[in-house]
Amino acid sequence: MVLAVLALLSLFVFPLWKIVLYAPQYPDGVKMHIWINKIGGETESTLQNINILNHYVGMKKIEPDDIPELNYFPYIILFMAALGLVAAVANKKGLYLAWVVLMVALAVAGLYDFYLWEYDYGHTLDPHAPMQFEGESFQPPLFGTKHIINFTAVSLPHIGGYFAGLSILLAALAWWFKRKIAR
Repeated sequence: MVLAVLALLSLFVFPLWKIVLYAPQYPDGVKMHIWINKIGGETESTLQNINILNHYVGMKKIEPDDIPELNYFPYIILFMAALGLVAAVANKKGLYLAWVVLMVALAVAGLYDFYLWEYDYGHTLDPHAPMQFEGESFQPPLFGTKHIINFTAVSLPHIGGYFAGLSILLAALAWWFKRKIAR
């Protein structure tokens, strides 16, 4: 259970998610990294470059200060880490399972929130944008790959996202082993 908490705390070190935009003019891709408290990329100018590209099709500017989740998400992670440590100290299988269920519920809620954020950015377009594409949306995929005009958008968990998933798996294993020992 302690390993599960440490894996979860890796979200303070590694990005949670990444969206990469490939196009003929960007063969290596423009890589946006989403952390639990900020949005950036491989270079200082990544977010600025994405905002310039988005401007041409009328998408809103991505302003990290306008995304409230980036302010409160670190506190949720710290709260879950504290709960995980309480479960580890108590060493009760029911607490391990409750932590797993709560983490899965938070992950599902977080993915749904991220989908809504992507939907808003991809569908709420400025009607006076320099380029107009009738009936086209610019929402990147939640998971996987999607072709959008001349871009290929790839959206996947990043290192922190995989560690967060590992934390759930480790806590589930702690529950399973504790249950097996109790029998």
